[in-house]
Amino acid sequence: MPGTEAVGLTLWLRRVVIMPRPARRSSILRRPAARARFRAPVMLAVVLAAAVGVLTVPSAARAATIGHSAAPRVYQGGGVIGFGDALAVNAAHGTPLSSVMVAMSVNPASTVADQGYWLAAADGGVYAEGNAAFYGSLGSLSLQGPVVGMGATPDGKGYWMVAIDGGVFAFGDASFYGSMGGSPLNQPIVGMASTPDGKGYWLVAADGGIFAFGDAAFHGSMGGTPLNAPVTGLASTGDGNGYWLVASDGGMFAFGDAPFHGSMGGQALNDPVTGMVATPSGSGYLLVATDGGIFGFGVAPYYGSLGAGYGGDPANVPPVTGIALTPDGKGYWLLEPDGWSYSFSNPPNPSPSGTAAAVVAIANSQVNSDPVRGMFCNSYGPCEQWCALFATWVWEQAGIPIPPYPFTGNIYGWAAANGEVLGPTSTPLPGDAVLYGTGPSSTSTSVHVGLVVQTWPDGAIVTIEGDAGPAPVGSLAVIVNGPYLPSQSAVYNGMSIYAFARP
Repeated sequence: MPGTEAVGLTLWLRRVVIMPRPARRSSILRRPAARARFRAPVMLAVVLAAAVGVLTVPSAARAATIGHSAAPRVYQGGGVIGFGDALAVNAAHGTPLSSVMVAMSVNPASTVADQGYWLAAADGGVYAEGNAAFYGSLGSLSLQGPVVGMGATPDGKGYWMVAIDGGVFAFGDASFYGSMGGSPLNQPIVGMASTPDGKGYWLVAADGGIFAFGDAAFHGSMGGTPLNAPVTGLASTGDGNGYWLVASDGGMFAFGDAPFHGSMGGQALNDPVTGMVATPSGSGYLLVATDGGIFGFGVAPYYGSLGAGYGGDPANVPPVTGIALTPDGKGYWLLEPDGWSYSFSNPPNPSPSGTAAAVVAIANSQVNSDPVRGMFCNSYGPCEQWCALFATWVWEQAGIPIPPYPFTGNIYGWAAANGEVLGPTSTPLPGDAVLYGTGPSSTSTSVHVGLVVQTWPDGAIVTIEGDAGPAPVGSLAVIVNGPYLPSQSAVYNGMSIYAFARP
């Protein structure tokens, strides 16, 4: 039923420890022993900065360790990974997609033997898979801000998409009932859910604010209430008289007739929760984390996870951004955006030079799981934390004469002397480095770096980052991160941006 489909499949790829939620809700239920088949969460801190210093490795020697190709490498899995009776129905795409895949909605008209779903990219491109029909998209337009979620009508003959600014776009027999586009928001929209009759929908923001349109009734929200972690997903009950919100720490918030079956709030997680799906009866729900770990509550069935890595390889952990249930509830799909290759061509990248385009292409060519096995071993320098080594390697391969710095703060210093340093409220361009933390002085203040590969008119960005992602510490990867608003980086990434560095 469309009222119980998983939505809000946004790219929340935090790289810091998720702090436990204080025990302020007595209704928190821990998983019973019978649920031992679900992953037992263990806190893992992801180290993002290396020791201060300058590494000297001859350029030729480094270039020989890894090359870049015209076609980007991508994670295994094909973008959608099924469990239980979830069929592999998405077709392979022969050309890179123009923007990051951000959302998925199951065709309600599907059957066990004839399944289908829609996939939505950040630029509003729609990909109809299996028995899902194509009713239009926004892929030929240049949006002000990226799409972050979608939902389907009850008969499967239409769908909606919602953008980060609350704009709603309707296709097929999906009617437009209103939006938050053009209205000031405290925090960005992260997802949507439709009512069972398809005559209304809810939007949810990262602060837990709920916006109801059409016949969607407002049953309450977390807007205005301080949260320990941002909301990342929303699902409605089968009768439309309630809904659940899930936060990145696994905390659950139930409103209306939505029953509370338990949560991961207050428990240590390997990685943040990125989405949820409820059973058609509303008697249970599943949460999914960035590493593909699954947490089940109530009568929600468990059919497997990526908790041990793709194919059982703990060093191959594709970043997962959402979950969707099969029509009969006996399976589910996980959405892993790094399973596709991208051109980042829509919206068109504003680039100051051909060098910037080369930075984007080279960084894009490296997207993959743990490149070299061994604790912090990588293809860009010695076996140590390597986010800065990756960024400086990419710049150098693009013709920028920067040393292979292992410390992110050195990139700031190099740009101040040889390029340009931009403040955190500036609009970066593709090819720029984004520096996370509070300042360049030490590894405790300059904690991570990524490379901007796409900029949206509203300022949202997409980055490619090394030594990042949901794998165990020491086995991290090169991932695509975003789209997200730099001003909301502390919420989205768990760390602020203190500067952008332009070569």
